[in-house]
Amino acid sequence: MKRTWIEWHHPELSVSRQCILLGVPRSSVYYVPRGPSAATLAVMRAIDEQYTRTPFYGRRRMTVALCTRGYTVGPTRVARLMAEMGLEAIYPKRRLSAPAPGHQIYPYLLRGVTIERVDQVWSADITYIRLRQGFAYLVAVLDWYSRYVLAWELSPTLETEFCVAALEQALAEGCPEIFNTDQGAQFTSEAFTGRLRRAGIRISMDGRGRALDNVFTERLWRSVKYEEVYLRDYADVPTARAQLAAYFYFYNGERPHQALGYRTPADVYGVAGSGRTIRLARGTR
Repeated sequence: MKRTWIEWHHPELSVSRQCILLGVPRSSVYYVPRGPSAATLAVMRAIDEQYTRTPFYGRRRMTVALCTRGYTVGPTRVARLMAEMGLEAIYPKRRLSAPAPGHQIYPYLLRGVTIERVDQVWSADITYIRLRQGFAYLVAVLDWYSRYVLAWELSPTLETEFCVAALEQALAEGCPEIFNTDQGAQFTSEAFTGRLRRAGIRISMDGRGRALDNVFTERLWRSVKYEEVYLRDYADVPTARAQLAAYFYFYNGERPHQALGYRTPADVYGVAGSGRTIRLARGTR
């Protein structure tokens, strides 16, 4: 934080003097972080692909799978990269960690609930998006009944703001009865849950490690990865954002879904919503 206080063109104080006054090493001010190496990015891509196929693989099975494919990695490195990518194996396990300190956790409200109308249940989730020289994170808000993507955002970091931005976009489309997320720090933050409470929305959160609590969003991510991300080589975040915008437009308005009787999500969301005008979701960031 102190490094952000440095004024490079201060009229009276040099950068060196400012560093002394702030107690900040001058070398840290000039340091430019390096991105992950090409070898590390290759391993992260392999982890992403394997996780999409087998989200129940923990660090040990993931390590075996990668070694079988020719990567020289150990479980410690795999665990570190999975954590950096925001990936966690899906299987029943003891609760060994809490989300963010002070964040309230809400109970899961959807066990045994039949999804029978639009705007009954929305959910949000985050997935890793690979880039040519790095990675980014994608969040989407989904209506469970119609599979309609109400909003999405892409960010180079896992900050809360891009999730709140997606939520605001979605609430401009409508308002659900229940909003379901996982227990990640972005979704348990007061900025996110407070916005839901102010809108009168009931908050539901997945049990840790439960594979089926957010199954519709997991299916969305499989479609996004296999039908778009793995077919591309995004050079940077703006390129990824443009390509994903085109894909979500296709996903909502043109791609027929077997589970919807081969109708599109936009058709189902619009027709079931009493003829509402559908604006196909596009990210804005």
